[in-house]
Amino acid sequence: MSNGAATLAAETGAAAEPASPGRRALRRLLRRKGAVLGLAVVVLMILLAVFAPFVERYDPLAIDYGAVRKAPSAAHWFGTDENGRDVYARVVWGARASLLAGVISVSIALAIGVPIGLLAGYAGGWLDSLISRFTDAMLAIPFLILAIALAAFLGPSLGNVMVAIGITATPIFIRLTRGQVLATKVEDYVEAARALGNPPLRVALRHVFPNIVPPLLVQATLAIAAAIIAEASLAFLGLGQQPPAPSWGSMLNTSQRFFESAPWMAIWPGAAIFVTVLAFNLFGDGLRDALDPKQAR
Repeated sequence: MSNGAATLAAETGAAAEPASPGRRALRRLLRRKGAVLGLAVVVLMILLAVFAPFVERYDPLAIDYGAVRKAPSAAHWFGTDENGRDVYARVVWGARASLLAGVISVSIALAIGVPIGLLAGYAGGWLDSLISRFTDAMLAIPFLILAIALAAFLGPSLGNVMVAIGITATPIFIRLTRGQVLATKVEDYVEAARALGNPPLRVALRHVFPNIVPPLLVQATLAIAAAIIAEASLAFLGLGQQPPAPSWGSMLNTSQRFFESAPWMAIWPGAAIFVTVLAFNLFGDGLRDALDPKQAR
């Protein structure tokens, strides 16, 4: 009898124990089918990019003039291009360039923008005004126009495109970080930490920064989608990864000359861009809802 009562008490206590914020956010995320679908597609694209040498039997650079612009078939699932190269292999290998451009450029923007925004929002005063005016000036220039100008100045290559997109996206993270810091630094727990004699740097890093990470993660996810589009646009203009290396944007640029005779050359890289960007946006929207406490039921 005592054992049964102890077991019942343990089960009741376990059921009454509140779930951690991370588990609650995960449950809210899993309830959103669009976010789960987006995450699944993102993971699939990452796996294809990482294991491209093992999932594709054709060399994306191998030229076969006996199979020029062949329609999709059992031998070539997505058809071939103007040089007889397998389009499916080039789409799979092109995922590496697009995902690298998205992740690395956003990492650059985070590495530069978050510390500057944290400094501006926490320090305030003339420093905040100076950083804010500079950020507003950069945001006044359209994103893609500024990225094209920087990429043209640095020179055509995938690495320079990553740097150009990262610098262009930096003001977005500066403004977001600054706004979140201004809202967080007046909270009671931050005031209490300051009243206990903690130095400003410790308060900013230990009490302010951890509480602004969720919106930064959401913005980073959405920024990756924008960076993929920007990389494809720059590659289409000849400023990104240079042929014959596969890139979705450069494949679209080449396919425009053969759109009537070989439409599959444009359909598949365009579909890859569309699906990948849509997946990141779906996942980002779901992540935003999951990390927002107001969405809790």
